[in-house]
Amino acid sequence: MPALLLIAHGSRDPRHAATVAALVEEVRAQRPGTEVATAYLDHCAPRIPQVVGRLADAVAVPLLLNRAFHAKHDIPAALRAAGSRLPVADVLGPSPLLLAALDRRLAEAGLAVGSPAARARTGVVLAAAGSSDPAADAATRAVAAEWRRTRGWAAVEVAYASAAGPRVPDALAALRTAGAEHTAVAPYLLAPGLLPDRIAAAAEDADLVADVLGPSPELAALLLHRYDQARHAVDTTPALTA
Repeated sequence: MPALLLIAHGSRDPRHAATVAALVEEVRAQRPGTEVATAYLDHCAPRIPQVVGRLADAVAVPLLLNRAFHAKHDIPAALRAAGSRLPVADVLGPSPLLLAALDRRLAEAGLAVGSPAARARTGVVLAAAGSSDPAADAATRAVAAEWRRTRGWAAVEVAYASAAGPRVPDALAALRTAGAEHTAVAPYLLAPGLLPDRIAAAAEDADLVADVLGPSPELAALLLHRYDQARHAVDTTPALTA
């Protein structure tokens, strides 16, 4: 079995690396015997060149929610610079497992997620980082629409922490205009850091704020699913003939 090389962005905030480490432990618990290694694009160690050289066989799995600049350019460029031709799995989103992880975090924050009546009265802000890539932001909006459709929320509005608006207060106001009796903010982010802190600070008028996705069982299962997809794709690719 090839190793699973988890490639994370990295952050100066130590909570980021701690969260990645906890997620790796959850992956190992779900798939005992599979070698799991971690490499970072920036800020944290080890970096990609430090890791790929010691892996005889591996599949790179990006710890990214959307297919934006990091997935399209940074990770492939870093692997090429390291002299690596590892297969690279798809990004995590969209997936029903991400919606289940969002549900989990809202339930942990005190929302009665299992109650259809409670969901019908509650409007949720899906608070994402935001991207300069229009396709990535469109993917986030599609996640919000699917979450509302499958759960029956009163409304789901998207807000961004780093890109052009709407911001969290704008999204909360839109939820109330749409008739939501209660409001919740769900960070569509993987680990603690500057952007989740910014979202939490902007959400003081919400009834509750959930935690980031973090080392949830659903996220670990999704990483393994993307790993399996990429691994099987390599196994079924016809060999090139001269």
